[in-house]
Amino acid sequence: MTEGPDLRTYPHRVPHTDPGVPDFRGPARFLWWLVTMQRRRVLLGALWGSSWMCALMLPPYLMSQAIDRGLRAEDREQLVLWVSAVLAVGALIACLGILRHRTMTLIRVDAAYRTVQVVVRQVTRLGAALPGKVSAGELTHLQAGDTSRIAQTLTVTGPGVGAVIAYSAAAVLLFRISALLALVVLLGVPLLAVTVGPLLQRLHGAEGAYRQKQGDLTAQAVDVVTGLNVLNGIGGKPMFIRRYRERSTALVSDGYRVASLTSWVQALGTCLPILFLALVTWIAARMAADGAITVGDLVAVYGYVAALLAPVTFFIEGADDLPRGLVAARRVTDILALSPDVESSGTPVPPPSGPADLHDPASGLVVPAGRMTALVSARLDEARAVVDRLGRYTDSDATWGGVPLSGMELAEVRRRILFAGNDSYLFSGSVRAAVSVRDHSDDDVGRALRTAVAEDIVESLPEGLGSRLSDRGLDVSGGQRQRLRLVRALLADPEVLLLVEPTSALDAHTEATVAARVDTARRDRTTLVVSTSPLVLGHASQVSLLVDGRVVAVGTHGELLDRQPRYRALVFRGAGGDLPSVPAARPQEGMSR
Repeated sequence: MTEGPDLRTYPHRVPHTDPGVPDFRGPARFLWWLVTMQRRRVLLGALWGSSWMCALMLPPYLMSQAIDRGLRAEDREQLVLWVSAVLAVGALIACLGILRHRTMTLIRVDAAYRTVQVVVRQVTRLGAALPGKVSAGELTHLQAGDTSRIAQTLTVTGPGVGAVIAYSAAAVLLFRISALLALVVLLGVPLLAVTVGPLLQRLHGAEGAYRQKQGDLTAQAVDVVTGLNVLNGIGGKPMFIRRYRERSTALVSDGYRVASLTSWVQALGTCLPILFLALVTWIAARMAADGAITVGDLVAVYGYVAALLAPVTFFIEGADDLPRGLVAARRVTDILALSPDVESSGTPVPPPSGPADLHDPASGLVVPAGRMTALVSARLDEARAVVDRLGRYTDSDATWGGVPLSGMELAEVRRRILFAGNDSYLFSGSVRAAVSVRDHSDDDVGRALRTAVAEDIVESLPEGLGSRLSDRGLDVSGGQRQRLRLVRALLADPEVLLLVEPTSALDAHTEATVAARVDTARRDRTTLVVSTSPLVLGHASQVSLLVDGRVVAVGTHGELLDRQPRYRALVFRGAGGDLPSVPAARPQEGMSR
């Protein structure tokens, strides 16, 4: 009886340039916000839905008049008149049904697109903080199911309102025939809803648990696929596959339970209205046999109750859709209520007008402007924390040209300081689209490919830059993904580039070539590279050694090899992650230069 939203319908009307500011104080408030954002269309949908359902009551009345005034009275003119009226009303019902369907489709599509837009806008606002706050499985299920459920819930604004009005109209018409029949209908319809209610509650509870487990399982699948190469390397793939199989098998029983309850709800939703129709018809037939009502009235009663099947079905479906929509809206509002780790201050201070040093007081690191600097640490998480502060992914006391980064406009920081991590996301699409976020020329792309030693990747693909990459670039090797990420960072050409392990998956020859070419390409630009590779460190004009979160030594690669045994052990893979802890020390005056 209800139709699911088709997001391809009427694409010229959505998405919106500005979807509005959602009310995420609660799921009911969010659904009401979706209604108010298209209030005129919702009112029109309620009008068409009510008119359509009320019009369904007209044919039984007209047929009863045709029987009593035409057939029984043997009046041909009256018969032709009332039959013609039945045909005219049938055409009217068809037109109203088309208008109702079209308007409700627009309402559902608008709600779906508006929900997607505000979620995407929030995801963009959260940025790098998103993975730590929302799982991939949660976002996958939000896109796959919750959006459609929210849109479907808005059906109550059209046919739902119409069902209430049609139910009231049918009661009035039945009162004109028999108070007993009207009383049976008035009490019977709520009784149907009460009968199905407990089963619906059980279904929603089972669905909620099933969906939660399904989201967790999807997140686990995403993690396995993302880390497949690592799992293969450590021999962990069979263990993860076994765990996934066990959890998915356990999920099957929950799925069967949900399917069983769904089948019962659908069966009762179809069967109970028909039984109710049979009961009312039987009572009316007894009354007609006793002469309490006419034959025409009997036909009218049957028609009224048959027409009531539509609103009764909408009552039952609405009782099912509304709780589901509230649950889905709750997941949307939970995401909309999240806050990013960093936001622009109320009165931002201007950033440096030209090249300037970056300074992280927490670690003592100074990144000189216009030079290639390296940061070496036995623990990648410590180095990553420093980079997060310098890139303003966490608020700190870090400064740029002596100006606190936390006081600058965040969009300006993002435009001028780029963090390129070893796990940065590669979107599906053409190779050109994956590496070029702006409209770069072929020459620009070619230079970046050469700098990252990535020409062979493009040459090996059937359509070159037009070849399609899968999501996350999983159809190319880890080293190729790493070089494509570097190409993207080089094409962005930021004032400050923060690179974390940009060559860790490359062979020694390629790594040395990449380091030399990046040094040349980024000359007079500020670059910080987190790495322990001597092939990369040799090209840095300054290297800082980080121990226990503090910079303990600064110099060139050669100087640190001579002066720092721990540095020498680390870059030549002798010490691994078990460096001895030393007291934190501040860099001496002049150490940063």
